[in-house]
Amino acid sequence: MDRTFFNGEMVGSFEGTAGSSTPRNYAVPAKLVHPGRNVIAVRVYDIGNNGGFMGAAADMHLDLDGGTPADTIPLAGPWQFKPGMEVTVVPYTTCGNCPSCRSGRVNACRSNQTLGVQRDGALTEFIAVPWQKLVRSEQLSLTELTLVEPLSVGFHAVDRGRVTSADTVLVFGCGMIGLGAVSGAALLRGARVIAVDVDDAKLALARKAGAAEVINSKTENLHDKLQSLTNGDGPGVVIEAVGLPATFRAAVDEVAFAGRVVYIGYAKEQVAYETKYFVMKELDIMGSRNATAQNFADVVSVLESRRYPVAETITRVVPFADAGNALAAWAADPSRVTKIHVEF
Repeated sequence: MDRTFFNGEMVGSFEGTAGSSTPRNYAVPAKLVHPGRNVIAVRVYDIGNNGGFMGAAADMHLDLDGGTPADTIPLAGPWQFKPGMEVTVVPYTTCGNCPSCRSGRVNACRSNQTLGVQRDGALTEFIAVPWQKLVRSEQLSLTELTLVEPLSVGFHAVDRGRVTSADTVLVFGCGMIGLGAVSGAALLRGARVIAVDVDDAKLALARKAGAAEVINSKTENLHDKLQSLTNGDGPGVVIEAVGLPATFRAAVDEVAFAGRVVYIGYAKEQVAYETKYFVMKELDIMGSRNATAQNFADVVSVLESRRYPVAETITRVVPFADAGNALAAWAADPSRVTKIHVEF
């Protein structure tokens, strides 16, 4: 039996398959036992570098035979979840009281605390999660489930941009979040997507994720190429997933008249605009934060269709003992990394 101690105490044990057909027993840390609360203890097996959350996918375990861990099962019962089921986690919280929550846009909750950002993340053996925050798929592996949350952020930007199959969508940035926007616009909505980056390898990956055309803005004239590709109109929707002042400005400069601009990236310095274009083009300019439950479901659907390039998206897979070195290498040269997976 694997033994888990929390504050020097081991409480209870239960079985799970850990993604295999062989049952294994696990102990539940005392801190994760919450009688009467709608939480479930999940054991973390695979994480991916996505900000602080680390994009955890987990093997979920419940003691259905009674005993201490069963206290984590609410009386109303999330009976769609079974012991050993592989799940991923919605990492956001909602307060239910702020203007965003009251308007139904809970993804932008004023008091949101994302796992690994405003609160501790998933670099641990167990996490306690409200059952409503679990996302499952009988068809996806733990590796694929780990990609759901980061891709969902780009899918939400596609939602915010009201993208349809009639649109030409420009996506700035082909990192993990940008790939979500590319695949959400192309594979989910059927739009024509033009991807922009300064790295040819990332542009090649964007093509596999659904981009019809790509532009290396380091070696090509962005404006001229866009004009050529859009018959002089510019793209109807621009999604910015880089966070640089230059791309913030280019989004407004290059979008078509009556177009839509969606910002996902954060610019770390002030951005100066030619604001006359806001009015002359009558633009819709929007921010995009986190993702909704529907965005998670849409990502799962696209991944289940096997059209998204999962293997090519994962740059490295390392054991937990090598996680520190892998993350240090990512921090030193993030442009060379799309996704690192850490296996427990």
